[in-house]
Amino acid sequence: MKAHFKKIIEEIGEDVNRDGLKDTPQRAATALQFLTQGYHQSLDAIVNGALFEADSDEMIIVKDVELFSLCEHHLLPFTGKCHVAYIPKGKIIGLSKIARIVDMFARRLQVQERLTKQIAETILSATGALGVGVIIEAKHLCMMMRGVEKQNSTMTTSVMLGSFRGDTRTRSEFLSLVRPSSL
Repeated sequence: MKAHFKKIIEEIGEDVNRDGLKDTPQRAATALQFLTQGYHQSLDAIVNGALFEADSDEMIIVKDVELFSLCEHHLLPFTGKCHVAYIPKGKIIGLSKIARIVDMFARRLQVQERLTKQIAETILSATGALGVGVIIEAKHLCMMMRGVEKQNSTMTTSVMLGSFRGDTRTRSEFLSLVRPSSL
């Protein structure tokens, strides 16, 4: 990967031997490996047995989980917040595991629509919940730095599964409790 970054820097017209750029190909390769580490993570390793018996059947919400991802179309970052809710059916998942699941999928080349769906389906599968709702609000540098150059646009996506899709009261409760905020 280092050699590829060196070639990219040369192709844009820079001198890779210039003092400030000498170590950049390796730093860029290391950074990209970190930003895409989700490809090398597994759900089993992330959950690591942190599913616990519980008689709770009320909505559990984790709000404002920050996320950082790379747009698969331009390899530019998008950043934002993820709100996750689920209604347990006999089992609850460790709180930090929800944030780790968000990161596992965000740390891949992504589109926000797919990211939202992957998180929701994974939480549902891992917990066996009655329903899951996920909302992501994000700013995309591909919209801000290039193309239309719109600095204040925010994209919001949502996926509702199980009782969040089928019961308007459940969906409404979730939406009222997370009230998507401006970034």
